[in-house]
Amino acid sequence: MWIFAALITSICFGINNSIFKWSSGKGYSKIHIQFFFYFTAFIMALLYGGIVDGLTTNWLSILLGAAIGILNANGNIQMGSAFEKGPASLTSPLIAANAIFPILCAAIIFHEHISSLQWTGIACMLLATLVIQYTPNAKGNHQYFPWMMHTSFAIFSFGVLGILMTTTTRLHLNSLDILVSMYGGGTLYLMAASGMKNEKLKLNEVKIGSLVGLLSIIAYVCYFFALNTGIASIIFPVVSLNCLIVVFAGCYLFKEKLKSYQIAGVLAALIGIILTKI
Repeated sequence: MWIFAALITSICFGINNSIFKWSSGKGYSKIHIQFFFYFTAFIMALLYGGIVDGLTTNWLSILLGAAIGILNANGNIQMGSAFEKGPASLTSPLIAANAIFPILCAAIIFHEHISSLQWTGIACMLLATLVIQYTPNAKGNHQYFPWMMHTSFAIFSFGVLGILMTTTTRLHLNSLDILVSMYGGGTLYLMAASGMKNEKLKLNEVKIGSLVGLLSIIAYVCYFFALNTGIASIIFPVVSLNCLIVVFAGCYLFKEKLKSYQIAGVLAALIGIILTKI
């Protein structure tokens, strides 16, 4: 069941990333869309917690949740800036490789037992993540030092985020408390970032952000369920396969052609998922 939850997370993340890619091409503000995505998700999580499940005042949950939210928001902003400054052919694979940090954390610090077949499956999924997103011979005017900085910050943000999420499950903190704190922290961070940018707000940005927020709630509920019941070292590479959705969306929405090495990456991903379940 936990592997299914991880797949649902991957699908939702993939849809959201496809929406981000589409909206960027339309000239919408990344910060505005993210702000309304966080704000919508925060209100939904807060209402559900207050009415149905009940929220607890736990300072550790608040601090860790807020840190996760800020890291996720910052990672998305840094990733967008990296795409603008440098080659997309290297940016996507490099940032996707952040999954190795929570995997090593789960295996080394939390002593998760992983068989050799499962390690092979993990390697297949990580390799697939790199191959699927790689686009050789990309052209453009690149600013390499800013690109390296933004890419490094994105890898750091997403990598630490994964480690903190694993930590919250090992400490048996309430997932709903973490979600509310995560979206609340991200909302405040993006409110400050939006104030500094001073961009004009468009109605479509509110609509797109609200849709992304709904999908994000579904994704993170499944994410925490998977981490609470499954093997984190397998869950992270499964979630990183959200790039599959982005690739297929690119073929359908943007009429991009699926290359032979990307098809090989898809097959490697499927083999990896099968091996992790043996």
